[in-house]
Amino acid sequence: MSKTVSDDTPLVGADSPFFRIIREGLDGLVDGEDYYDLLADDVVIEFVITVPGYPRRVQGRQAIEDLYRDYGDYVTLHSADNLRVHRDPVTSVVVLEYEVHGTSVRTGRPYDNRFVSVVTVKDRKVVHWRDYLDPVAVFDAQGWPQGNRA
Repeated sequence: MSKTVSDDTPLVGADSPFFRIIREGLDGLVDGEDYYDLLADDVVIEFVITVPGYPRRVQGRQAIEDLYRDYGDYVTLHSADNLRVHRDPVTSVVVLEYEVHGTSVRTGRPYDNRFVSVVTVKDRKVVHWRDYLDPVAVFDAQGWPQGNRA
């Protein structure tokens, strides 16, 4: 069963829809008060399927904080839902499937995206995160390419 996490708070704060759905998916495996607290200092995050101009690999919690610092200038998230969790206790890998819903700040268009995140946990912290998203959802919300349908 999946539930919806709703709100208009920042991407990664303790009350954000994104953080709450991630926290639910990693329940009992990690410790932390907000998204960044879940990450090991030397975490590696890879964006396998992403959008042009976005980094493919980011290393370190501070680098992730810097990357997401202005996220709210582009998208306001309202909710997150349809969580599916697949855990492998032997390898400490968790696969999270989920959706986020919001609005593009720039265009006012809806932003609805699906993610698959492959997360490795060690010592109650995320040490590796591999993310897959639907880039077309980003393009549609942001109006890329110019002249894209309204």
